[in-house]
Amino acid sequence: MFAQRRDQYFNEVKDLSISFLFSGVAPQKSNDQNYHFSVNRNFFYLTGIKQQNVVLMMVKGNEKTDSFIFIEKIDPVKALWDGAGLTFEEASQQAEVPLEHVKDITELNSYLNGLLSTNRRAVYGLMDSVYLDLERQSENSLPTKAHMFADEIKAKYAYVNIKTNQLILAELRTVKDEFEIEQVKKAVEITKTGIERIMSEMKPGLFEYELQAEYNYVLNKNRTTPSFDTIAASGKNATVLHYIDNDSKIPENQLVLFDLGVDYDYYCSDVTRTIPSSGKFTKRQKEVYEVVLEANKKSIEWLRPGVTIKEFNDYGKKILIEGAKKLGLINEDSEINKYYYHSLGHYLGLDVHDVGNYAKPIPEGALITIEPGLYIAEEGIGIRIEDDVVVTKDGAINLTKDIIKEVADIEAFMKK
Repeated sequence: MFAQRRDQYFNEVKDLSISFLFSGVAPQKSNDQNYHFSVNRNFFYLTGIKQQNVVLMMVKGNEKTDSFIFIEKIDPVKALWDGAGLTFEEASQQAEVPLEHVKDITELNSYLNGLLSTNRRAVYGLMDSVYLDLERQSENSLPTKAHMFADEIKAKYAYVNIKTNQLILAELRTVKDEFEIEQVKKAVEITKTGIERIMSEMKPGLFEYELQAEYNYVLNKNRTTPSFDTIAASGKNATVLHYIDNDSKIPENQLVLFDLGVDYDYYCSDVTRTIPSSGKFTKRQKEVYEVVLEANKKSIEWLRPGVTIKEFNDYGKKILIEGAKKLGLINEDSEINKYYYHSLGHYLGLDVHDVGNYAKPIPEGALITIEPGLYIAEEGIGIRIEDDVVVTKDGAINLTKDIIKEVADIEAFMKK
């Protein structure tokens, strides 16, 4: 699987090039503690290795391609404290790289020097380009290992062209294989259990964080973590898209919006359901909810390969505009921006807001969220319904279809 992904990558880069991907290291938290390590997703996608301080090097010559893993040798003393880490043999098996291509990480620079000098010209040809995972940097961003490595190469080898492989990897990762879909399905199943526990425990007078705790309990039992900060937003809080304080007491007859997900071995679910605190929707809540539900269901039915993200967004927005007019919220189309102020969905996968070329049409095999919403601050109503779907030539397959969202089903479940 990983060797096949690298073959696809090699097809997209130029001859006489070297590509590097770094697994990363855990940032320091305090004097003797580090933050939890989370592997670089592009590195993981091409190797399956989850260990920090590992480097993947991919060499494409005129007629030959090879992949190398550079990893730390096991330190017996360190192993007593932090575990042994992968052996060379285990790294070889995991990444699907020949054992003779697994090297001590201390050899990386000398190996690079050899590739960028004349003594390996007979094997691959003289390399003239280096591809790195150069993430976009803001003014306040710390330089990544890839950016620092790029500076080192430019300083030592002025003739080498530094290129980014971000878009190449984004497009490869957009189309999911069967293994990836199965991983997301597992994340979805745990999400479903968590949402059902929330609904079972829901009652007025609880704090939002108490229901978040019920969800986290399910995740802990399944040895998983949230794929992002859980949103548990009651009443007017739900009109704030990224509300994560989760510290309000839930009143009677209020809607509570839960936007949550599961990280299952780095593959993410992202689901939103909106639940009545007292177990039953009011007349007005139901009217608004049905408009959002219609936009959700029709968008799922309409989605197909080849449509653009703009067409996708416009389709869902049009349904919300017509619904908002019937609800008496707006008279003109442009007024919808007061009540709906985000896109209809995003790519999903190894990241919650996954990489992808948003300028290109949605390809077959893409995994995308569909999450229309209406947010009426003056009425204290915020509703969003989000599903995770796979785009196929025969239409969208809803991976989250078993997480109930019909008004009658929600009320029946909560009545039990």
